[in-house]
Amino acid sequence: MKNINKDDIIKNFLPKIKYIALNLLHSLPKNVELDDLIQEGIIGLLQSLEKYNPQKGVTFYSFAIKRIKGAMLDYLRKIDWLPKDLRHKIKKMEEILAKQNIDDYISDEELANILDITKKDVKKLKAELHRSQILSLDSFLLTNNEINIKSDINENDPEILAYKDILKTELKKAILSLNEREQLIVSLYYEKDLTFKEIGKILDISESRVSQIHSSIIIKLKKKLGGD
Repeated sequence: MKNINKDDIIKNFLPKIKYIALNLLHSLPKNVELDDLIQEGIIGLLQSLEKYNPQKGVTFYSFAIKRIKGAMLDYLRKIDWLPKDLRHKIKKMEEILAKQNIDDYISDEELANILDITKKDVKKLKAELHRSQILSLDSFLLTNNEINIKSDINENDPEILAYKDILKTELKKAILSLNEREQLIVSLYYEKDLTFKEIGKILDISESRVSQIHSSIIIKLKKKLGGD
C-alpha cells in the first residue's frame, strides 16, 4: 500500500491490537508481557501494509487482523515457556482426553488418580494445556499448519500458494468432520471471539466442560492434519 501515513494506520488499529493482545494474555503465564504482544502486533500490522494485495478480494482490515494475530503467535512460539517435564505431563493428559467421547466428562479427581498427581496439579496442567492448545489451533488457523514462510521466500510462488491452499482445504475438511456441537464451539471461540464462560452459557454447560471439549477438538484436528 502506497501513499499512506503509517502513524495514522497504527493509531487506528492500536485499540484492536490491544484487544487481541489482552484476549491472548488472559490464558498466558505471568512472564508474558502485554507490551511485548502489542509490539509484535504492530510489527504484524506494518508487514500487512507491505504485503496487502486488494486484487485477492480480501479487505485490508481482515488481512491486517490475520497478520497481527499471526505475529503475536509467532512470538509466543519462539519464547516457548513450557519446561520438558511439564510438557511430558501435558502429553499424558492429552492422550487421556483423546480417548474421551464428546459426551464423556472426566473429573479432575479422576484425572488426578490416573496421572497420580494432586487435584491442584491437575488444574495447573489443564491451564497449561489450554494455553498451548490455544496457540496450536490458532497457529493452524492463521499460519496454515504452523508453516512459517520466511521473508526471503516469495509468498506468491505458485508452488507455495498451491501448498497453502491444500492445507486450508484439509483444515476445512477436518473441522467439518467434527460433530455439530464441536463445530459450534470452534466457530464461537475462533470466529466470534467468545470466552469459554460465554460459550458455556450458550450451550448450558460449565466453563470447565467447554475447556475439555475444546481440548478434545484440538487433539482431533491435529491428528487429522498430521500434527503431533
